[in-house]
Amino acid sequence: MRRIIITIDGHSSTGKSTVAKQLAAELGYIYIDSGAMYRSVTLYAKDNELLKGKSLDKGALLEALPEIEIDFVWEHGLKKTILNGKDVSEHIRRMEISESVSQIATLPEVRAKMVDLQRSFGTKGGVVMDGRDIGSIVFPSAELKIFMTASAAVRAQRRHSELLASGQQVSFEAVLDNLQSRDEMDSKRSVSPLIIPEGAIVIDNSEMNPHDQFNMILQLAKDRIFGRV
Repeated sequence: MRRIIITIDGHSSTGKSTVAKQLAAELGYIYIDSGAMYRSVTLYAKDNELLKGKSLDKGALLEALPEIEIDFVWEHGLKKTILNGKDVSEHIRRMEISESVSQIATLPEVRAKMVDLQRSFGTKGGVVMDGRDIGSIVFPSAELKIFMTASAAVRAQRRHSELLASGQQVSFEAVLDNLQSRDEMDSKRSVSPLIIPEGAIVIDNSEMNPHDQFNMILQLAKDRIFGRV
């Protein structure tokens, strides 16, 4: 059985990470959360006072890039994001990080470092990676490319529910505004904009239940693994 590379790109809060984790677990593949990598750099910038509000000390951040080490580990069945030896899995999901991550992700030097790291994870195949430029930039020759989307209102409702469940008090309107702003920044940035990768299968899950979606993507993966496509 050959081990392929599967990329899952798409808009924020479409469930990319959830289905990517499930798929990796089902296939026995490595799961890489590229979004967590950019969030980790954003957290580093904030914790080191390089990013205050919308004011970024770009020079200082780029000078610090070689010191930023990001890795993923599995512990008790859960994936943890490690930033310079510290578990930051929960910290990088805070709303303040969501509001700033696109600003960091537009920096060419940051993207270059992250892309190099992401490619190093996929050298032997057997990888599921989700993000916004995985099928277009990181692994343009991936055997299976998925692009997930849904209406902004549906995505905002999902994200709002997640934040409330984690104890963060934020309005639906603030979440919707954040998603729409990120969509615009991601699609219009000059470096690695959010696009539908060539050859990707587009899935609009606005009205699709997670079970059916997962089975559809799993079947697509198996077709490619066993050479049926």
